[in-house]
Amino acid sequence: MTEATGPKTSGKPIQIHDPSLRDGHHAVRHRLGADQLRAYARAADAARVPVVEVGHGNGLGASSLQVGLAKLNDDEMLSITREALTNSKLGVFLLPGWGTAQDIKNAIAHEVDLVRVGTHCTEATLAERHLGFLRDEGVEAHGVLLMSHMATPDQLAEECARLVGYGATGVGILDSAGHYLPPDVTERVRAIRAAVDVSVIFHGHNNLGMAVANSVAAADAGADILDACARGFGAGAGNTQLEVLVPVLERLGYRTGIDLYGLLDAADIAERELMPAPPTIDSLSVVSGLAGVFSGFKTRVLDISTRENVDPRDVFFELGRRQAVAGQEDLIMDVALALRGAGIGDKP
Repeated sequence: MTEATGPKTSGKPIQIHDPSLRDGHHAVRHRLGADQLRAYARAADAARVPVVEVGHGNGLGASSLQVGLAKLNDDEMLSITREALTNSKLGVFLLPGWGTAQDIKNAIAHEVDLVRVGTHCTEATLAERHLGFLRDEGVEAHGVLLMSHMATPDQLAEECARLVGYGATGVGILDSAGHYLPPDVTERVRAIRAAVDVSVIFHGHNNLGMAVANSVAAADAGADILDACARGFGAGAGNTQLEVLVPVLERLGYRTGIDLYGLLDAADIAERELMPAPPTIDSLSVVSGLAGVFSGFKTRVLDISTRENVDPRDVFFELGRRQAVAGQEDLIMDVALALRGAGIGDKP
């Protein structure tokens, strides 16, 4: 490590939150094993990534036939990752409906440092009970809004202010479908920044190749916390690529506190140990982004479209027309059967 590659001591601070071991699960059908979690968590910790998030792709309590059975249960994932982290905070994600207060209690027993509670972008009220519980327990809690392209900037600002009222110490938006362009992000983050006095979060996906640019736009508009994954390991076309975003931010004058060589080593380990191949922007990912459909639907859309002999691109566009949101995976089958029954959408 040299002065040029070590953590910088000047510049505007911005926190990096790494959900490679949670969002990346979507890309491998939630089948990461103990050695894989341990190897990446140790590498990210050595690079001083501030927060490492672990769990099933849909969060605590989500392992199921509906959205995919995880190879390890929540206890195993939390225990392995907790043991590997000495510098980084341990984070988890939870969607009300999947995760319960008992799941939160269990995570606290594993000494989790940060819990994120996600809801659909117009349903922040669903997080009230969970965030209130975390506030009472004295655990750092974030509230994040999924599928945020489906709401206006003013609506998102209002929902984020509501999350703060419930006890969230950080609030923000997920570009769950990889649908945004930088001006979309700027407008939304500015509205949220003006509405709350806690940290503002942005989480990007790369369906249209905009994840790094969108994350920079978020930082410039006032975001304090950016999510990014090693090699972009995540749902669909992947997330914002961590080892690209960090040096870009540093060049722009932001200070992440992350060691560059350590980060690059962690990304190499991620590519070698966690994934069969890094995420790419394939044709279906582009369609998913254009249609504004949750990136995590991709593997199930492919499976069902193949079985029902319909074009997965038509399935995605129809899911977008129906305003499908995360957690409505059952709609994929409904759409495929409707297309097949109507005699449209047959594979080219």
